[in-house]
Amino acid sequence: MSWRRTTLVLVAFAAACGGDKGTGPLVIDPPFDLTSLGQGAVNDRFTAELWVNGNTAYTTTWGTRTVNNVQARGDAVKIWDVSSSQPILVDSLIVTGATTLGDIQTTPDGKYLVVATESAGSIVIYDLSDPRKPTLVTRFTNADIANGVHTSEVQTVNGRTYAFLCIDPRGGESARLVIVDITDPVSPSMVFSQVMGSPFVHDVFVRDGIMMTALWNDGIAIFDIGGGGRGGTPAIPVRLGGVNTVGGKAHNIFWYRDPVSGSKRYALVGEEGPGAIPTSSIGDVHVVDVSDLANPREVAFYSVPGAGVHNFSADEDRGILYAAYYNAGVRALNIRGDLGECAANQKAPDGRCDLRQMNRELAKGPVDAPVVYVWGVHYTGGRLYASDMLNGLWRLSTVP
Repeated sequence: MSWRRTTLVLVAFAAACGGDKGTGPLVIDPPFDLTSLGQGAVNDRFTAELWVNGNTAYTTTWGTRTVNNVQARGDAVKIWDVSSSQPILVDSLIVTGATTLGDIQTTPDGKYLVVATESAGSIVIYDLSDPRKPTLVTRFTNADIANGVHTSEVQTVNGRTYAFLCIDPRGGESARLVIVDITDPVSPSMVFSQVMGSPFVHDVFVRDGIMMTALWNDGIAIFDIGGGGRGGTPAIPVRLGGVNTVGGKAHNIFWYRDPVSGSKRYALVGEEGPGAIPTSSIGDVHVVDVSDLANPREVAFYSVPGAGVHNFSADEDRGILYAAYYNAGVRALNIRGDLGECAANQKAPDGRCDLRQMNRELAKGPVDAPVVYVWGVHYTGGRLYASDMLNGLWRLSTVP
């Protein structure tokens, strides 16, 4: 499909959704096409997680892929030069003993790279003195994470850097959340470990000393770990509240902070239903009002027929959420303003606002790509990247 020129409709969102108290970015009717600006092909393995640090990108790999009767497992980190629109593969490294790699992320100072591993559960920390040639610092594992680290969120809380690890249930063991202090990357230390989730604890989002956990069929739970006024720390999280999202399967969370108003009213929760590569997936975006952290409530949703959401990234300055949608590619949503306030004809029968009916969808794509199965997205520095299980790494256009 070729580029489709669209018309910008400049409207205050009050007119678009019946009473919004904030003004969002441009409302697009019809939505923009996100197009490919460049592709770095990966054909031997399934591409999984994605992180971009300056002009270098890192992608992990997942599961086992068979191409021309040759099997390759998900034990490789691909390293990319993204200084231009065309991603160029410059190197890769193999993580020994791994069959699937989970999250990949740099520390906030950009000095270290943290990679999660499954089935041999661990986090592997690399020095990035040369970003294109990571060197091993340490590999941390213990009995609490040995079942497999599915996701790893790296954040700083009160001056110290932590990895928040979601551990797989396996071999009769329950899922658990483990927090590891990696302030000294040579000597990581576990400061917290607790069973949670039904049956998974799948992802963590940390902001301003508040931790939000995606607990699958237990919904989301919110903890004070240093910013909630209840005395919590990463070593002693204090639960503030929680809510079960419609349909369960709470997979990931993004807590939006509006830089204009300072509001942190809404958390976006991804629901991951069953899927089949490369044809199908299921799962909505759920909008949770967290203005009262002790009593969060779901107020809205966004659904793509025939497809399900996976991971998020955001252009917070403009109030745009980019969502990886597996076989539906990438969708961009306007998340600024009142997501839970809408007209009667924009509500589902259960009373939740429907973001599609509110004209909150801004863009979709890549429309000029072959069949895709997009796992992750990363928006940074005005650039948008997508990791595609089938095809590798895309640089995409953004919402104008």
